[in-house]
Amino acid sequence: MRTLYVVTHPEATHHVEGVVGGWHDLQLTPAGVRAAVSIAQALRAQIPDGAEVELFSSDLQRTLQTAEEVAELFGVKPISDRRMREKSYGEAGGKPQEWLDRRFVPPPAVGERMNHDEGVEGSETKAAWAQRIYTAMDEILQNPCEHQIIVTHGGSLTFVVASWIKMPIESAGYASFRAPSGSITTLREDDFFHNRQVVRLGDARHLDSAQDG
Repeated sequence: MRTLYVVTHPEATHHVEGVVGGWHDLQLTPAGVRAAVSIAQALRAQIPDGAEVELFSSDLQRTLQTAEEVAELFGVKPISDRRMREKSYGEAGGKPQEWLDRRFVPPPAVGERMNHDEGVEGSETKAAWAQRIYTAMDEILQNPCEHQIIVTHGGSLTFVVASWIKMPIESAGYASFRAPSGSITTLREDDFFHNRQVVRLGDARHLDSAQDG
């Protein structure tokens, strides 16, 4: 039995400052740090003591800060992987969200969505974004470890889940698996049928304890 726990990093400074995140390298807010502690505790409660655990993280500060809280409770070192980053918004990264909103060209309802040009210089296409997530997931899943934790970003979660259920990339243009910041998505593969289940998407119950801390 293999179980993946996919964490979307909690509140970071771009969430409260109203700026575009993407590859813009930001830190967690104090509330985000408290939430990261709660995430680590929730994972510790779900994974048996003594079980082998692997921990992977996007290489941006907000995800690595979250992963470090998890690492401390499990006694493991996070494996940093830039392929697990959020989508790059090119020159919009770090600018006010309204700056991006004025320029953003949404994908068509019908037609080419994966290689669609969103109208922002340097912005990553959905195809490039999905491809790097899928490639990273293929490598992570080559390891036989039964408990793996991935710390990533809210947008990238869609392609983590799409890859997990083996959705072809060319079919992922309409996919959207939304989850709150600081959530845990649980994915499981059984040893008999080798079916890949989405056990729980975007569970944020553990964050209740972090609200007032």
